[in-house]
Amino acid sequence: MTAPLDNPRDHLETEELSDPYARFARVWERARAADPAFHDAMCLATATPDGIPSARMVLLKGWDPRGFVFFTNLESRKGRQLEENPHAALCFHWSSLEEQVRVEGRVEPVTSEEADAYFASRPRGSQVGAWASEQSRPLPSRSALEERIAQFDQQFAGAPVPRPPHWSGRRLVPTRIEFWLGMPSRLHHRTIYRRDTGGWQAERQYP
Repeated sequence: MTAPLDNPRDHLETEELSDPYARFARVWERARAADPAFHDAMCLATATPDGIPSARMVLLKGWDPRGFVFFTNLESRKGRQLEENPHAALCFHWSSLEEQVRVEGRVEPVTSEEADAYFASRPRGSQVGAWASEQSRPLPSRSALEERIAQFDQQFAGAPVPRPPHWSGRRLVPTRIEFWLGMPSRLHHRTIYRRDTGGWQAERQYP
């Protein structure tokens, strides 16, 4: 009888799945069990057209074989960079598991229907905040932000808050996914998946 895959260090060969999304599903379940509050946090790295990088933490809001989805103010720094240079990288790191996943690829817009559905699921305060915050622009004072929140809260009083035209989602469509598993003596376990015209190709790499 095969032992359950609760500890990937005990089943490194079994954990080598040809489909990186199936492998990510296993990592994701381990992360969600270990850290229910922050398992969906990821570092999103973008760059200007001339290659100057920028990184920040965001939340993963959905994933499937089409890619990894996050939402943002399109007029923010990351939103503008993705418009000018639609390539990005993600890094998930779950320290309690000593596991990491890195994803690289091209970024594309989600559909309006996807953006509307997610925006409608957000708490009302977050919906109003999406209207009030001119993200990544100078803020003269905290009271200025609070005044804008009050303004939009009053504007949409008694009615659903619509999704702002400057707020939507982006999907990172991977061309490369790396799985990293911490091992003793820093002899870590790394597997790289690259997508080409024939599908996903996997290879191990030295740590």
